[in-house]
Parts: sequence; C-alpha cells; structure tokens
Amino acid sequence: MPSFEERIIERLGLGPLDRRIAGWMRRNGLSVLRFGLAVIFIWFGLLKPLGMSPAEDLVRSVVYVVPPDFFVPFLGWWEVAIGIGLLYRPLNRTAIFLLFLQMPGTLLPLVLLPEVCFTQIPWGLTLEGQYIIKNAVLIGAALAVGGTVRERTPSEEGVQQ
Repeated sequence: MPSFEERIIERLGLGPLDRRIAGWMRRNGLSVLRFGLAVIFIWFGLLKPLGMSPAEDLVRSVVYVVPPDFFVPFLGWWEVAIGIGLLYRPLNRTAIFLLFLQMPGTLLPLVLLPEVCFTQIPWGLTLEGQYIIKNAVLIGAALAVGGTVRERTPSEEGVQQ
C-alpha cells in the first residue's frame, strides 16, 4: 500500500518527477557520499600537519605513548591517505580499513576527557563533543561505501578479472 506521501505525490501528478529524482539519487548517491567523505578526510587531515586544526589540542591531550609533535602530523597524513583512497575506487578497501583503525581513537576524548566533551553527561555536548559524536555519521557512511567494494562500475564491466 502506498504511503501517505506517495499518495499525495501521485495525486499532484509528481510521480514521474519523483521517480526520476529518486533514480538519480540511487545512481549517484554513493559516489557523492564517497567523494564527500574523501573531502572531509583530506581537508581535516591537511589541517593537522599545517598546524591549523582546531582539534589539535584535543588530539594532543589524549596521546600518551607517542610524542604529540610526531603524532598530530602523522594522524593528519593518515587521514589524507584515507581521503585519497576513497577517491580512487580500487583503494576503497584500504581506505576503509585505515578509517576503521583510526575511528576508535577519535572517540577517546569522550572517555578520557569527559569534562571537555560534555556540559552535562551523557547528553549535553560541548562543541568538541559534537565534533566527536559526528563521527558516527562518518562510520555509517564508510559502511555504506564499504558495502560497494565488490560491485563493478560500468567502466569496469568491460575489463576481465
């Protein structure tokens, strides 16, 4: 049975337009998502070795084993590698592997520095806390992109494997 929305769309004669828009989204959504993830990782990553990252102090405050002067730029280049791997489909598996190695570390401040991340535990987030929690979206996006690594693109269809 059609949903309430679908009935309204059909009644207004917008069904064909709605199907074209949904089809375009289905065909292009994952590519746009992959590109968007890549931009975020490259951009945020480059800020670290350039000394321009607003997250630098947060990163420095949770690094105990490795000197922060080494780790912050290293993390930045790691993120750039993730972004580049997301742009080039044959490297998507590697990029997602690197991303999932990196993600637990991004959540460390929630545990190690709750006073920095929360105004009121567990729901009141500071700006830093919001910055960290948004990584749930990045993880979800990586899962969606990762689900496509075995699919072939139209340009790969003609190539025998």
